[in-house]
Amino acid sequence: MFIDESIKEKAKIYFNFKHKHMGHALGMEFEHVSKNKIVATMPVNEHSVQPFGVLHGGASVALAETLCSVGGWFQLEGMDKTVVGVEINANHIRPVKMGGKVTGTAKPVHLGRKIQVWECELRDERDKLVCTSRCTLAVVNR
Repeated sequence: MFIDESIKEKAKIYFNFKHKHMGHALGMEFEHVSKNKIVATMPVNEHSVQPFGVLHGGASVALAETLCSVGGWFQLEGMDKTVVGVEINANHIRPVKMGGKVTGTAKPVHLGRKIQVWECELRDERDKLVCTSRCTLAVVNR
């Protein structure tokens, strides 16, 4: 996993949280962590498919919001603030069958003091676009 030098200390905090979260439940694995790009993969398995054996749209949105929120959190100085999702949309472009994997890449669009906007693309193992999402985050006190 690549972690940008400028956020290594904060990354240690994130990756050593004592509690489990949705990312763990869905098998998300981070590959790249920097202020301008967050990348993680997620398997398409019994935890992330809908009854018809393809990637559940909610699992796609969970990956997108996780990446955007983690990216937004890494933008903040100190530990007295965090980010929370205010709005997210997603366009589901193509299905991914059970046994596959998706890779999500989130990048900032706007980084304000109170509001951040991020975009996220999910791609399959053939680099085909699966889902595109935009997430608005509010910066709040912890």
